[in-house]
Amino acid sequence: MLNNEIVLITGAGGHIGGALARAVVENGGSVVLMDTNRNKLDLISNELGESNVLNIVADATNIDEIDLCITKAVQRFGRIDAAVHSAYPRSLGWGTAFEDLKTKFLFEDITKHLGGAILFSQRIFKYYKKQGGGNLIHISSVQGISTPKFEHYEGTSMVSPVEYSAIKAGLIALTRYLAKYSKGSNIRVNCISPGGIIDNQPATFLKRYKESCVNKGMLNSEDVIGTLLFLLSKHSRYVTGQNIVIDDGWSL
Repeated sequence: MLNNEIVLITGAGGHIGGALARAVVENGGSVVLMDTNRNKLDLISNELGESNVLNIVADATNIDEIDLCITKAVQRFGRIDAAVHSAYPRSLGWGTAFEDLKTKFLFEDITKHLGGAILFSQRIFKYYKKQGGGNLIHISSVQGISTPKFEHYEGTSMVSPVEYSAIKAGLIALTRYLAKYSKGSNIRVNCISPGGIIDNQPATFLKRYKESCVNKGMLNSEDVIGTLLFLLSKHSRYVTGQNIVIDDGWSL
């Protein structure tokens, strides 16, 4: 399906990043895996084999490290056809209730998550313009298009952070901006907005969440991979500036 596509994945050690890396290789592509966690990268590359994988321990919020990652990827594979920015940086204050937000952590989260996505886009655009084109995909969330269902969180220690909603809405706006900004440069930019991903949430939360959905409820990482493969493939060559929602009807 991907026909030797070279795909750079930031946050490759995360749930979605790791699942996507496996799917890209399984569908005929090669991956450049970028993350700050060497152990997670090694686990993935050991599973997939070295011939189609390049691991780079780097910070996707640091432009010098982004540039070095791009350079190493091109040295190894000759080009980068697509990049999926799934990095998910979080401060030590992540998950704090709205009333208890601290300036330091709030600014760090917005700067590194949304600001980092803008800077990553800038660096990959610079490379794509030199190359003559490319494909960029951002990872947003249903929280970027809809308000949280606060009743789902009652009686749990979980919080839906206000900065998360702001960041994910910002990523959708960034996607649209860049898609229009890149007119005439053979670069396309899209975004996906998954629903919640299963990650040891309490049973009461999972039950309430599922009641707002149509079939499954909370998703596994693998549930969003088909859409990402479509956006990476030639089947979506004229799709740009779009935000595709994958949430089992949660936002309806």
